[in-house]
Amino acid sequence: MASLDPVAYLRQTPPFHALPGPLFDEAARGIDVAYQPTGTSLARVGQEPFQHLWVIRKGAVRLERDGQTFQVLEEGETFGYTSLITGKATLDVVVEEDLVAYRVPGKAFTRLLSDAQFARHFAVGLSERLRASLEHSPIATFPSDLSVEVAHLLRREAVWVAEDSTIEQVARVMRENRISSVLVRCDPPGIVTDRDLRNRVLAAGLGPSEPVARILSRPLQTVESTTPTYAAWQRLLDSGVHHLPVLKEGKIVGVLSASDLLRSTAQGPVAVLRRVEHLPSRDALPGYAGQVKEMTSALLAGGLDALVIAGFVSRLNDALVRRILGWAEDELGPPPAPYAWIVLGSEGRMEQTLLTDQDNAIVFADEGTAHREWFQALADRANHDLMLAGFPECPGGYMARRWLGPLSEWRSRFTGWMDVPNPRALLEASIFFDYRSVFGLLDLSPLESVISAAPRKVPFLRLMAAGALEFHPPPLLLLRLKGGSSVVDLKRHAISPVVFLARTLALSVGSQARGTLDRLAAAAHAGGMDADHVGNIGEAYRFVVGLRLRLQLRQLQAGEAPVNAVHLSDLSAIERSRLKDSLQAIKDWQAQAAYQFQTG
Repeated sequence: MASLDPVAYLRQTPPFHALPGPLFDEAARGIDVAYQPTGTSLARVGQEPFQHLWVIRKGAVRLERDGQTFQVLEEGETFGYTSLITGKATLDVVVEEDLVAYRVPGKAFTRLLSDAQFARHFAVGLSERLRASLEHSPIATFPSDLSVEVAHLLRREAVWVAEDSTIEQVARVMRENRISSVLVRCDPPGIVTDRDLRNRVLAAGLGPSEPVARILSRPLQTVESTTPTYAAWQRLLDSGVHHLPVLKEGKIVGVLSASDLLRSTAQGPVAVLRRVEHLPSRDALPGYAGQVKEMTSALLAGGLDALVIAGFVSRLNDALVRRILGWAEDELGPPPAPYAWIVLGSEGRMEQTLLTDQDNAIVFADEGTAHREWFQALADRANHDLMLAGFPECPGGYMARRWLGPLSEWRSRFTGWMDVPNPRALLEASIFFDYRSVFGLLDLSPLESVISAAPRKVPFLRLMAAGALEFHPPPLLLLRLKGGSSVVDLKRHAISPVVFLARTLALSVGSQARGTLDRLAAAAHAGGMDADHVGNIGEAYRFVVGLRLRLQLRQLQAGEAPVNAVHLSDLSAIERSRLKDSLQAIKDWQAQAAYQFQTG
């Protein structure tokens, strides 16, 4: 049994691997080996709780509730910790296959819980366990700490000018101080940047003696000095500005520029945004997908949550679309009527982590009906350019060159989907009700008013829920390291069930939220979802999206096409265990939703 040395095995197994040496060595002295044959009952609900933490080395155990098996644990997975923490036996535990396990005594386990990282791994609450569980894999080297507060990026104190200063005086102050912006003392305070001097002075033909009040911008877009770097990125991308005054205790202590953030990392979203903004022509579009992949890999390796990264990717894609549509308008001439370019699916929900198929459409004002050929030409150019940038064609054809029309037509279409919810209508509603406008001046509130009527469309909601429940996790009893059921499709079995059901719940409470987590929160706020389910499902969703992104980046790094399917044998014991936890949480939630919507 030398090859099964328990101390060496546990030391290389997360979360034991990260324990301080003295703490682990103290606990290791009490570790023993347990052998149990198939069929042995290790625990019964309401009876004696576990006295050890069990770590499976070989074999398997099954967890039962009310006589029903809901999970099987295998090599590297642990059990008994809930019993040790609560002092109760809450599950029946039976040996499924001859078991070899390493056991850590309860007293030693309690001492190990003094280590915060170790304790988070064994948190009783599912949502807390999931938050702490994704391991950092060597996807990319990324030296920057994305949690660094922006105060550490400031290079100097803020520079101010008086409200009665002239444009010439402001330009001189900026030149003398070698800065790209100055703050203006007025009520409320304003800012003038080098871009303002180019666009509002030179391009507008203003003279140097004009007052600075004619070109300043206010109110200021500010951030607190304790804001982490990645959150400042978000603020810059969302606001469209290039300078953020930094506040400390209500006082401006400096100005953070896009250039400051660029210096913090060349692989961050600000750097990619700058490259997108300066794309000279469509000839420069190839390679965009590679830049997004490199940025995503760097941000994930830097510790960012996968859904935060998805938000950055969506903002960059929005900027690319605006650039592409700007080129098209330059070639075709001004739009004959207001319009909106809308994105759908994961892009509409701002949850796309790597570039996937195009999903977009065009809505134009009714007066543009006579000029449909202009919008068709716009769609053709934009869809073509997005393909050049790395967005494949949508296999289902949900692209602007096929889906464009006047606002009244779209309103009738939205209404028809809910009034006559046949299978085709339900499919298209599930796609288009995730829409988000990213370019154009057309007001889409008439479409929102249609969606807001969903709570009164009970047959539609019931069928939407039934369709959502067609996506479900596989039977957890069959999820084993060996055999044909060892593969999980992370999209079909975990991500889609959450996305589809969250959409239905949000519609049922009249919410206009688009993001999956926002939809869950809206449902909970309106009483349409239990608060415990919100926390568990939200973290399960974060976990699975992050796990998929991590695995797909590994595949890309190996020169393989990214896929959604994962073999359990390719996962670490922690990933495997937490994936099962996530799938179980989704199954429990779906059972509640089936009753709620009476889909049976």
